[in-house]
Amino acid sequence: MGAAIDTGGGDKKSVNVELNIVPYIDLMSCLTAFLLVVAVWVNLAQITIQPKGKNRNQPITDVIDPPPVISVLIQTDIIYVGVSRLAIDPVQIKKQPGGDYDWTTFENSLIALKKEEAFAERNDLEIAAESTALATVKYNDVIHAMDIAVKVGFHGVGLSEPTSLSWRPTL
Repeated sequence: MGAAIDTGGGDKKSVNVELNIVPYIDLMSCLTAFLLVVAVWVNLAQITIQPKGKNRNQPITDVIDPPPVISVLIQTDIIYVGVSRLAIDPVQIKKQPGGDYDWTTFENSLIALKKEEAFAERNDLEIAAESTALATVKYNDVIHAMDIAVKVGFHGVGLSEPTSLSWRPTL
């Protein structure tokens, strides 16, 4: 901030003040650039999922014939893909020797289920990750399974508790 200096004689001081607003303009331009970058990043990095499972506050309703549900259980060494209330054989996808799941088999099994009459018009699917005390399921594997499900056409992918899946493998 600068002030005008009175060069003339007299007892009165000048009241003219000139503000230097260049630093404020610099700050606002930096903040605007930061805002634009964050706004774009937030839209690109989001995952649109709906929580699935049972809610304790959910009202009790009488469902005569609940629809079949596709359940995916991801464990540390195997992925199970099963369907409740239909006579469809479950799919077991084991980890490959390289340490990664066979994602093409997973995608092909979801494509085959999407072609079934019960799931042709539906887009819901439930996924759960079950870890043990010695090993945990990687976050990237869960997200990759969700991405494949969305790619196949299941846009209502939901992450559930392993105990609340509609279908669970019997070991």
